[in-house]
Amino acid sequence: VQLRESGPGLVKPSQTLSLTCAVSGGSITTYYYYWSWIRQPPGKGLEWIGAIDYSGYTYYHPSLESRTSISRDTSNNQFTLQLSSVTPEDTAVYYCARDQGNADYVYWGQGTQVTVSS
Repeated sequence: VQLRESGPGLVKPSQTLSLTCAVSGGSITTYYYYWSWIRQPPGKGLEWIGAIDYSGYTYYHPSLESRTSISRDTSNNQFTLQLSSVTPEDTAVYYCARDQGNADYVYWGQGTQVTVSS
């Protein structure tokens, strides 16, 4: 299974960050897989943002839920993160990853740097 993130590397404050994770080697609708977005701000640890599961149900970190939307495109086997009203504190390397609902992320994308700056 391979995951690959894509999206703009620079976003202006107050705008919406949008990233896509393209998945190959396995279907995002396969039972019992969960597809997550995780980020790592500079000098900090990993932070789980949210996930979409094999059925399309979504889960969000409580502190980000009001600004986060995760959706999927099953025809193209990809899922998307949208984070609204971004601030410089949202600057991070963003990863997509797969687990089975147990936070054991076996497969990861390579990560993509997103900087929030005017």
